[in-house]
Amino acid sequence: RKKPKAEKPKPAVKAEQAAAAAAAEQAAAAADGVPTEDGAGGTAEDPFAFMPKPEGNNQVHTTVNFSDGSVMRIANSPARLAQHLKETGGKVVTRFPPEPNGYLHIGHAKAMFVDFGMAAQYGGVCYLRFDDTNPEAEKQEYIDHIQEIVTWMGWKPWKTTHASYYFDKLHEYAVQLIKAGKAFVCHQSKAEIEEYREKGLPSPWRDRGRDENLRLFEDMRQGLYKEGEATLRMKMDHKNENPNMWDSVAYRIKYVEHPIAGDKWCIYPSYDFTHCLCDAIENITHSLCTLEFESRRASYYWLLEVLDTYKPVVWEYSRLNITNTVLSKRKLNRLVTETHVNGWDDPRLLTLAGLRRRGVAAASINAFCKEIGITRNANVIPYHKLEHHIRSYLDADSPRTLAVLRPLRVVLTNVPEQHSSTVRGATLPGRPESEPYPLPFSRVVYIEATDFRLQDSKDYYGLAPGKSAMLRYAYPITVTSYTQGPDGSITGVQAEADLGFKAGGGKKPPKGVLNWVGQPAPGQEPERAEVRLYDVLFKSEAPDALGDSWLEDLDPGSLEVVQGAMITPELAKAQVFDRFQFERLGYFCVDPDSKPGALVFNRTVTLKESLPKFK
Repeated sequence: RKKPKAEKPKPAVKAEQAAAAAAAEQAAAAADGVPTEDGAGGTAEDPFAFMPKPEGNNQVHTTVNFSDGSVMRIANSPARLAQHLKETGGKVVTRFPPEPNGYLHIGHAKAMFVDFGMAAQYGGVCYLRFDDTNPEAEKQEYIDHIQEIVTWMGWKPWKTTHASYYFDKLHEYAVQLIKAGKAFVCHQSKAEIEEYREKGLPSPWRDRGRDENLRLFEDMRQGLYKEGEATLRMKMDHKNENPNMWDSVAYRIKYVEHPIAGDKWCIYPSYDFTHCLCDAIENITHSLCTLEFESRRASYYWLLEVLDTYKPVVWEYSRLNITNTVLSKRKLNRLVTETHVNGWDDPRLLTLAGLRRRGVAAASINAFCKEIGITRNANVIPYHKLEHHIRSYLDADSPRTLAVLRPLRVVLTNVPEQHSSTVRGATLPGRPESEPYPLPFSRVVYIEATDFRLQDSKDYYGLAPGKSAMLRYAYPITVTSYTQGPDGSITGVQAEADLGFKAGGGKKPPKGVLNWVGQPAPGQEPERAEVRLYDVLFKSEAPDALGDSWLEDLDPGSLEVVQGAMITPELAKAQVFDRFQFERLGYFCVDPDSKPGALVFNRTVTLKESLPKFK
């Protein structure tokens, strides 16, 4: 949920006032039994146990204190609640209300878990409602993306709606507000509105008569004003301690065609006017949002009260913050538009499109959201907690395979030049559901270049001159010699294979076990692939704390592209988004950039023990 920029109170003192007002409202709500705990009182089985049930939704939701000393205590009347329960059948009804002006990130995954999850917990329903009140920033591309991602995350909306579906009804509410003396047409510019608000002054047009306001609002609707020449403002309390009560804008003029409504309207409702009314129209039982909207609770309920509509329970929870990344839509947009990353689905971003492209399973994201819980405690989650859930899912479901990132040629001198055989790998070693897959074995195999060194040591289990190691699923090999280039680098290794070795045959194998890839046939080189090794995008844990220099914290090593990796013939059959564990190397996923004969793999996450600990 986001308020139009023109409505944001900017000075720190005003933010403090809003926080103080919210705290007072929270204390009053606590006295009336509305959930306000810093940490949620849910359980592992029911994270939402602390929330009131729909039939109890006639408690006082909030108390609005006015600058003249009056107080508004807001709750549903018994008759209003009875009508609501009749219309909903007593079910929990929630909504996930994204703005279609960008790509969803992992913070939205938490919101989905809260909104769809609560409905699912109690056999209720959840709307996917697009908050599409700003046509300048909205695109069909974003609408399509959000619908696709919601489905990918495993959630099924009861209905998909748009705030724009209710534009006629919202206009009726605006007229009703004017007739009640609670709205007026204002001709102040954006800058003048801000100035008067800061000084606690009313708009010069605040006390216009009802009939004049109705006429002028109709002129706005008919397109008789230029953009910025007139707004409809709610007549709230311009001296209130809460800036969100300072006569917020309800309608503004925008001569922009709407993606859904077309060119029917040239006046568009603001977020503050629209969101609460859409909640009431859709009979939402629980309106759940993040804590930055807490100070808006007063304006939310004020509007529903003066229009005499049904009132949902509003509850705010802490937003998701994760180390070594940014989740601000503005900052994500800069990263993309200034090409610091490669699009909204760059696997280094914690956009949901980026996580999917990286190979992260939606189930692991939902498990992460469940573990961190639904609380009001502001905290920053370590990145490794997310990685833990990613690994847990991939470890359970990803077939194992062999690959070599940086190949070193090994010639097995005691294997005939034309020898060609097959050994069997295992997709899930040690598990009953494991299936065998073929691994070509011939005179020439390739190992990781890091698995050979000239100097041996006690705690090193790779190859060295005269030393043995086990080719995974195949045979022990022993180094007999090696070749070097002019710069001293190792260009090849010669070894002998113990072709008589059989697992479980009584002969003890070497401690070191190597990943390898063999030639598919004598003289035929293995298929090559590109491998992209991703790490966290920022060097520091809190790039947001760096102010304007946050871009300087980008880690140039967050992406390493490895060309010429070698893969097995079975792995070469992989399709886009297929996930694997490359044994000893990590978890990988096939990238959409892949083409036949030119696969691209993204490293999703390293193994728990990371890459070989050969010293």
